[in-house]
Amino acid sequence: MKNIVSEFRDFINRGNVIDLAVAVVIGAAFGAVITSFTNDIFGGILGAIGGKPSIGDLTFTIGEGDIRWGAFLDAVINFLIIAFALFLVIKGINAAQNLAKRNAAEEETEEESEIELLREIRDALVRRD
Repeated sequence: MKNIVSEFRDFINRGNVIDLAVAVVIGAAFGAVITSFTNDIFGGILGAIGGKPSIGDLTFTIGEGDIRWGAFLDAVINFLIIAFALFLVIKGINAAQNLAKRNAAEEETEEESEIELLREIRDALVRRD
């Protein structure tokens, strides 16, 4: 039992698990903000155009059933906004990683140039003796 508890503690103490937990909490909060934006602001504007208080209230009736196409449109808009925001975040992360790689490659090139210069100086001193 101690072994399982110890392994679980090690698992939780890894940075990846904590990062994932933070990402889930922030993602849930971001989803709530986007849902509120879509329902309360964007949906209200579209609903007013469609003659309803909210986009989610837009429906059409077939026989006895109501088709709530506004609620579906609401969900699609939420998805598109969140997907675009994630696209921008990933694009930013990739740009930062590429910049870091480029900087590392430049530093490596500078170090190689310095090493080559030192070799040339050494060889010149050896030839001079």
